[in-house]
Amino acid sequence: MKTDFNFSNLLGTVYRKGNLVYTEDGNTLLSPVGNRVTIFDLVNNKSHTLPFAHRTNIARIALHPQGQLLLTVDEQGHAILSHFTRRVVLYHFSLKGAVSAVVFSPSGRFFAVALGRKIEVWKTPSTPGSTEGDEEGGGLGFAPFVRYRTYVGHHDAVQNIEWSSDGRFFLSASKDLTARIWSLDPEEGFTPTVLAGHRTAVHAAWFSYDQETIYTISKDGALFQWRYLPPPDVDPDALTADDERWRIDERHYFFQDHAHLTTAAFHASSKLLVTGFSNGIFMLHELPSFSEIHKLSISLSTIDTVSVNKSGEWLAFGSSAQGQLLVWEWQSESYILKQQGHFDNLNALTYSPSGDRIITCADDGKIKVWDAASGFCVVTFTEHTSGVTACEFARRGNVLFTASLDGSVRAFDLIRYRCFRTFTAPKRLSFSSIAVDPSGEVVAAGSLDDFDVHIWSVQTGQLLDALSGHEGPISSLSFAPNGGTLISGSWDRTVRLWSIFQRTQTSEPLQLQADVLAVVVRPDSKQIAVSTLDGQLTFWSLSSGSQESGLDGRRDASGGRKATDRRLAANVAGTKSFDTIAYSADGTVLLASGNSKYICLYAVETGVLLRKFTVSINLSLDGTQEFLNSQLLTEAGPQALLDQSGEASDLEDRMDTTLPGSKRGDAGTRKAAPEVRVPSVAFSSTGRAFCAASTEGLLIYSLDSAVTFDPFDLDIDVTPASTLKTLQQGKWLQALIMAFRLSAPKLLRHVYITISVTDIDLVVRDVPAVYLERLLRFVAVEADTSPHFQLNLIWIEALLRLHGRVLKERQGEFAEVVRLVQRAVGRLQGEIMRMTEKNERAVEFFLAQPKPGAEVQIKAIGNGHAETNGHANGGAGRHNEDEEMSDGSAEAEWIGLD
Repeated sequence: MKTDFNFSNLLGTVYRKGNLVYTEDGNTLLSPVGNRVTIFDLVNNKSHTLPFAHRTNIARIALHPQGQLLLTVDEQGHAILSHFTRRVVLYHFSLKGAVSAVVFSPSGRFFAVALGRKIEVWKTPSTPGSTEGDEEGGGLGFAPFVRYRTYVGHHDAVQNIEWSSDGRFFLSASKDLTARIWSLDPEEGFTPTVLAGHRTAVHAAWFSYDQETIYTISKDGALFQWRYLPPPDVDPDALTADDERWRIDERHYFFQDHAHLTTAAFHASSKLLVTGFSNGIFMLHELPSFSEIHKLSISLSTIDTVSVNKSGEWLAFGSSAQGQLLVWEWQSESYILKQQGHFDNLNALTYSPSGDRIITCADDGKIKVWDAASGFCVVTFTEHTSGVTACEFARRGNVLFTASLDGSVRAFDLIRYRCFRTFTAPKRLSFSSIAVDPSGEVVAAGSLDDFDVHIWSVQTGQLLDALSGHEGPISSLSFAPNGGTLISGSWDRTVRLWSIFQRTQTSEPLQLQADVLAVVVRPDSKQIAVSTLDGQLTFWSLSSGSQESGLDGRRDASGGRKATDRRLAANVAGTKSFDTIAYSADGTVLLASGNSKYICLYAVETGVLLRKFTVSINLSLDGTQEFLNSQLLTEAGPQALLDQSGEASDLEDRMDTTLPGSKRGDAGTRKAAPEVRVPSVAFSSTGRAFCAASTEGLLIYSLDSAVTFDPFDLDIDVTPASTLKTLQQGKWLQALIMAFRLSAPKLLRHVYITISVTDIDLVVRDVPAVYLERLLRFVAVEADTSPHFQLNLIWIEALLRLHGRVLKERQGEFAEVVRLVQRAVGRLQGEIMRMTEKNERAVEFFLAQPKPGAEVQIKAIGNGHAETNGHANGGAGRHNEDEEMSDGSAEAEWIGLD
């Protein structure tokens, strides 16, 4: 089995903190999720996460106007410049301070950064072969970050930067109650201007579309409109050029009781102002009239950021407290995207039998169903009233079973998306483990409050039995895939095998040396894997009940020290065991994870550690550091344990709303850093991917995530002329790949039609894997728009026949394009059927028509044919003209309808 799994996607988290950014076309949204960036394709309904990661949570992101360069900055000021389309890191750089705003200039040659009270403008690094960026080195190679100018004048932190449309000026809004106008380069007759008058911190400032007006908005909801005007009550004849300056022309106010403004965005071309408040309400106004268009409550907590796409149609909102991400189309008043991740720790996950759905459950009491292909949450169940601890699929049918701390086990129908069964015990128990019989008729659950295993009938919902025998809490349950045995693990250091379908429900105990944490059965029902508290993994024969092998995983499992630990990471006791284990589909490898940042992949036969995956390098999480950083030590102890919120300038930021004595309190206002851990792992049914529930979200590792090397990427001679020349030489495959590289639709269509029909099989067989998805998509579009029915069907048949196995194994990646092909084939079938039906009726109609005045005289001639004199109606006359002999007679090999 292949084991070269790589990070593929991050689900379960859609927004953490920071700003949201649209691409230039407005169809894609970039959202920071912890120390990574997730890309949401709003048109194709897909999402993916960029492979690189920061050392701390991302604070700000900015996208180049041309859409190629992405700049991300974390909380400590470390910046990563990456190629957005290629998903490749280009450069690492440190801005040496916390960043509150990052904005590219309209031309893309500069970007402005707000570092506390000062503003720095940097030259955008140039890319090889481009004329953008540094004037001295543009086009000659890659130039790293070069600081262009520093602007100082504000007395408090700068919160927002906005460029003018020509890129000559920019506005800055600060907490010192002022906004300022700066020029990029020294301008004759211009001096930096201060716009003062607000009573609270200025949140943002913008230019109007014609740049004749400036709008500033403050935290208390005051909107000021500034114009370049002379002083009032002064004789116009006595005015001089120095008397005119920026003055407040109009004042508008948002009246929101017990709420303050938290975010705002202005779309200059459509004159739309979007504002978000701390009570979850957003408002949409038209300027300069300040007429209210919409007012809607979209969240129960603070709206942290808002962004408007280039056309001004879609508004994106982010709320960090609830982990919400919304895209709203204000004209039709409908949601384009409405996603929310778990806002508490994930506890368990499971794959659906088909492998296209992933189910997660968390301490927030929610159960979410994720589409593995698109990365979106399909449905959320909220029936449980407390944390959900375990979930498992029935092998037959789309039925999901969950166990919760609220004392219930529930069954959900994933076709109708409803809860249809609720199982409870005679006394109130907090269930922590669950197992489902392969037939789907029996469900078993265990609890840490009781020593019995409870069994219910799925059909009736009645409690069938409570299996007694363990002398400690039940930690793990699992049914053998053949359905004959129930395996239970307990803290009493035993694993018991129950034959629940026999008359005598005997249990055979297997004795271990430490508390049992997890039990799992191999898919062939011949072996059991057990993880214990001492870090040992033991493998037992299910039929004989004897131990086959074992391995010590303490050294592999341990890693990472917390801020409160007084020992080294290698000596921390809480991370030296595996809380969850999972077999692969073929049973050859075993995944194991626990309270550390590592996921270990073992070979079952030899017990060798094959791979060790690092879940996160995010220092914002507790437990990711291996060594103590002496720079973070103070006289009062580690800096991470100090509550520094009391030094905040705003009252609401200084107030402590957490529960007394609690480490976490409210999920939205936790003071302690969340601890990195991996409570659950699972393999997909195909074996080409596995997912892990971690503190950062649902991580997916896949065999198909690596970018395939394309040798044509390095060829600078790929031009339309060279492509046509290659096509004339009969090099079909090379011409097709060159056309794909150029992304020229007309050229690609010409190559597609020119390729010889007899060579289509050879071209399809040898097409590189990196172009398979693009070729399928192109053929599907051609089948929808092109009149070449047979040619398109030959291409589709060859693609499905020669690459069907790849499409099935990587169905998550090719699901969308396969649906396009299916839709195109269905449309072709429908058109052909309609055409044949129409022709059949037309022929029947013509055959039924009388022929008045038509006389067809047929006489026999010597050669056995029929000779006609005169013409019949319809095509008979034309037939005689086509076959007219040189002597003026006509022969026909048909018999008249009369």
